Amino acid sequence: MTEAESPRRQRRKDARPGELTAAALSLFVEKGFAATRLDEVAARAGVSKGTLYLYFDSKEALFKAVIQESVLPVFEACERKLEALADDPERLLRELLLDWWTQVGATELGGITKLIVAEAGNFPDLASYHHEAVAMRWMSIVGRAIQLGVDKGVFRPLDIPTLSQLVFFPMLMLAIWKNSLAGCVTSCSLPGEQPEAYFNTYFDMIFRGLRVAPGE
Repeated sequence: MTEAESPRRQRRKDARPGELTAAALSLFVEKGFAATRLDEVAARAGVSKGTLYLYFDSKEALFKAVIQESVLPVFEACERKLEALADDPERLLRELLLDWWTQVGATELGGITKLIVAEAGNFPDLASYHHEAVAMRWMSIVGRAIQLGVDKGVFRPLDIPTLSQLVFFPMLMLAIWKNSLAGCVTSCSLPGEQPEAYFNTYFDMIFRGLRVAPGE
């Protein structure tokens, strides 16, 4: 191996964990967690099963790596946005929800929620990890954005956890739909097909409900 070849080989080795998590995500969404085999993940990533075990000692560890490398960075960026747009709560909440949809819900990552719903009973530890690392953290971000609006007199002072669910759950259901029935049912369009019309209506309903009424 020449000196010129060495850096390329080193970069390829360093890239393998990311290639493995990308392959795992695709297979988890396509087949489900239980049905996905580690040798399939390795084959899709173009490495041997032995190479996979150099980085991940179990399928559960691989699933957690998918979350840590793909979902949590999105949340970290959203948490920074909480500070950057604190003076404009309506814009803040709108951008947070759109960020989640474009970077999670409308992508393969949106299929993780369907997977957890379908297989939580068989993999309670995995479901618990997802609840703590993903669901609770994201709902906290949404709740903090709404609370900023309440504090500034822009949003109505209602129960924040309940408001967070009412605001976000329609988008969560869309992600589940997109990765389940959407491939079988053609009579209902998704935001990916008509994003402007969908989100205009969605945000109109959300903010009409959240905003403080004149004179209130």
